Amino acid sequence: MDYKEIAQLTNKDLHMSLREERALLQKLKFSHAVSPIENPGKIRTSRRLIASYLTEMNKRSNDQANQA
Repeated sequence: MDYKEIAQLTNKDLHMSLREERALLQKLKFSHAVSPIENPGKIRTSRRLIASYLTEMNKRSNDQANQA
């Protein structure tokens, strides 16, 4: 998912996507610990997507704080 797409998500969708991606990352890490997964690059991609979600959430939080 591109950062432009993330920025267009509503707060509710952003939180839901973050929760789903964190669950996926946990599943990927567990699968990789048990037996090597076919594409370990998925773990890095998932971590970076989570970071993008958190960055957008913090940006929105800071924008709200600055407006008040």
